Amino acid sequence: MKIFQPTKTLFLFLGTGLFLVLGCESNFREVQKINYSEFVPNGEADNFNLKYTDSGRIKSILVSPKMLDYSNVEFPFTEFPKGVHVTMYDSKGKRTFISSDYAVMFKGTDLIDLQKNVVISNETDQMLETTQLYYDQKNEWFFTEKKFKFTDPKGISYGEGIDFSKDFKILNSQRINGEIDQAE
Repeated sequence: MKIFQPTKTLFLFLGTGLFLVLGCESNFREVQKINYSEFVPNGEADNFNLKYTDSGRIKSILVSPKMLDYSNVEFPFTEFPKGVHVTMYDSKGKRTFISSDYAVMFKGTDLIDLQKNVVISNETDQMLETTQLYYDQKNEWFFTEKKFKFTDPKGISYGEGIDFSKDFKILNSQRINGEIDQAE
């Protein structure tokens, strides 16, 4: 019976193979690092307070404990990880108030994504509460497909899916239920 005994050639071959595998792994990791871009904000601000004006008139005020600017990524956005409080003014000075626990503003789309405990209200005691709400800045239009609660001096309604103007004058809701007083 002949027992297999490794030769110097076999050890040399295995050693070279192991060296190449480990060497390639090391190079592969280095190549991965070259293509890796760290996802960090371009700018950061604490206790952020922005007043947006047009022709000398204040149009809105945005206040947030933390703002992160990601204008350095392929699809730039601004993140408000600790929430926002926004006051919007119409042409007659009437205010609309918006708050959420988290918000993202996408640059180039004019969309703001408000999330977690979203509340929008106005000076006429109308209020909408939901978990997520989008705001189209260009068209001054809000919309969501999430469940919502709408409170009005006439009553309360619940539903899933709604879109409306910032002053609540135009309101389109889907799948609603609740009681609203029709007498006036």
